[in-house]
Amino acid sequence: MTNQQLFTKPIHIELSQVVSSTYELHKPDKKLDYVKHFKHYCSLPQSIKVEATKPESSKPELDSEEGLPLLLKAIIEGFVDGVLIITTNQELFHANECGRRMCSQISQGKSPINSIPQPIWRVCESLIDSRELFSDRKLIIEAEIKVNKSVNFRVRVRWLTLELSRNPYLLVTLEDKHQSTQNSAITDAIKYGLSHREKEVWLLKKANLTYEEIAQQLYISINTVKKHLKSIYAKQKQLMQYQN
Repeated sequence: MTNQQLFTKPIHIELSQVVSSTYELHKPDKKLDYVKHFKHYCSLPQSIKVEATKPESSKPELDSEEGLPLLLKAIIEGFVDGVLIITTNQELFHANECGRRMCSQISQGKSPINSIPQPIWRVCESLIDSRELFSDRKLIIEAEIKVNKSVNFRVRVRWLTLELSRNPYLLVTLEDKHQSTQNSAITDAIKYGLSHREKEVWLLKKANLTYEEIAQQLYISINTVKKHLKSIYAKQKQLMQYQN
């Protein structure tokens, strides 16, 4: 049992790619003469010796524009979900491209660039307000922001501590629920070996559509929908039995 708690607070608003790097280790072309180098070192002045023995800084390379380590920026940019790092003063410290796009969808393009959409900030405020009550616990505040019938985001906010600053930040992750459902259905289709029509039915089923709604969208009868779902469940059961 961990001391991490999850709070769900639905919020509804009424509104009418992975960076990869390749690192190669290169061995010296020839063996070093350590005795020769040691004798040379002993002959150096004391001031140079001290300078030569200083260890290199272990701090990560920083981005002069935003002060965030470049490696951390590359990792964040590779996430499928939107990622925002926000100060407690409602200032955007960093956001990946996906996060910026989702913020634009939520604000409907009406908010200034690099501003935090108000629905997201309300979730952040819930975490800030709970800091005094649950100072000894790691909290995650979760909410949903519904822009319209086809655009729905899951928002999670937690505290983030960076060595670059004494003050904590708010780490916000944004998940496109429609896209997540679609990706899950595609994975299932491959896993269970579904036909093209079964894949279409399963995608709509995972989106919580009723039999009637699925039938209307695919221009098939309700009985046909049930027939496809029965076949899908049979394939799922067959795979589970095979794995066991």
